[in-house]
Amino acid sequence: MVAVFAVGALLVACSDGHTQSQADGKGGGIGGARQAPGEAPRPMDVELATGDPRQSGGVVGAGDQDAVYNYGPTLMRDGGKLRMWWCSQYGSAQPAGDDILYAQSPSLDGPFTGPSGGGPAAVFSGAPGAFDGMHTCDPSVIKVGSTYYMYYTGAAGDHALGNSIGLATSTDGLKWTRAAGGQPIIGPAHDVHRANVYGAGQPSAVYLDGWFYVLFTDTTAKAAGWNGAGQFLLRAKDAAFTQGVETLGEQGLVAKPSTISPRTRSLVDAFSTDLMWVGALDAFVIAHETEKGTTLTFWTKDFTAQPYRPVVVPGAWQEGPGLVRRPDGHAPLSSGDVCDRVPFDLVRATVMGGANAPTDLKHFGLDVRGSRACDGDARIRTSFEGVAMPSPQRTIDLVSAGELVRVDRRSVAAVLAGEVLDQRLKVVDRFPQAARLRAGAQMVRSPGRGVGVVLDGKLFALPDAGAAALNDSTVEEITDQVWDGYPAGFSLAG
Repeated sequence: MVAVFAVGALLVACSDGHTQSQADGKGGGIGGARQAPGEAPRPMDVELATGDPRQSGGVVGAGDQDAVYNYGPTLMRDGGKLRMWWCSQYGSAQPAGDDILYAQSPSLDGPFTGPSGGGPAAVFSGAPGAFDGMHTCDPSVIKVGSTYYMYYTGAAGDHALGNSIGLATSTDGLKWTRAAGGQPIIGPAHDVHRANVYGAGQPSAVYLDGWFYVLFTDTTAKAAGWNGAGQFLLRAKDAAFTQGVETLGEQGLVAKPSTISPRTRSLVDAFSTDLMWVGALDAFVIAHETEKGTTLTFWTKDFTAQPYRPVVVPGAWQEGPGLVRRPDGHAPLSSGDVCDRVPFDLVRATVMGGANAPTDLKHFGLDVRGSRACDGDARIRTSFEGVAMPSPQRTIDLVSAGELVRVDRRSVAAVLAGEVLDQRLKVVDRFPQAARLRAGAQMVRSPGRGVGVVLDGKLFALPDAGAAALNDSTVEEITDQVWDGYPAGFSLAG
């Protein structure tokens, strides 16, 4: 574990990402949000009511063996359990340096244990000789289709070498393979020279409308604060950010040839944040630490304005939060009133421990009330996009593009959906049924278009081929021209 410095001092490896922000959680938008034709202007800067504050009675997750710190968690509701990855350090893991641990629990109040019921497991460590040769830290895990994607901070050593962001993939969230040939996918911009030479790291990823979004720290960016604090956003059509890359600047999201371009706009003055899409509020939320706890800052989908005033989840903290999210990085639905409440739960490090490093992961949360998630067809479509639930015919209905796709097998629906409910929501009955995905349905794949399923003569895009085996479907290889010849359905890829 490299040395920890106060705000404004050097950040020299990914372990140092817990440096505190001076953000106050306030700020306004930069112009009005775009409106669909015929819609009334959307109110901005709305004050949200909160209720049901909660926190765990003690530590919910910690490394065993000789681990002296635990921070930077990412949490996922997946397959009926809560899964958590975070940054720690095991002496038994090699090489020496930061490791990413994994544990799971049926409850947010823990305890989080390893996959076999024992202590948390070290599932990802440095690759000697690579950009992440010593330190792998600050994981952000999402799942698209049948693939888990972990974005993380990597550093080659303890000194001022500069951090970069890497990507690894997995089929189970436990065994990981480095993507992009083991090279970083996002590096420092080096727009300006600052004393803080941390570089780029602390990523948070979300998958929305076919785009991979990554929010991250870059102390070398032009728009970073005097101490290096700042959060910058990129999105791309592929997980490794090799094509269709867009960067957020003063003019909005603009296409760029690569991930390295001047970073001229920061969304919040902070280190170590977490990003989540909240369909029920039709907004992104950024969780970041401020004086009184974790501040939730909201942005419209195009990042042009802030539709709601910030909300604070109070309590002790020492380092950035991990929001409880769906596999795609979206907010889960409320277990109570889905049309009015949105739960915000998170885990964060609360004290300084051994080596003066943040540790003691604890759960905090509250509900936001008055979401108006069911006010009209447009809001219902946004609120329940990607949600699957039982249909009246003992199948599963998947909400996609404001329509219902009836899926014969629950396992297939689980691969396609961000969230699977045990009971049906009557509010989705107003959506028309678009198609039926039966067992053995025809699936195709082309080099430039990806994977799709043919339903009622139309071609619906899929996130990957993971559903094929579960559906007893054979994937037929076709050309891009044959793909383009099909009548187009909508994407089932989120």
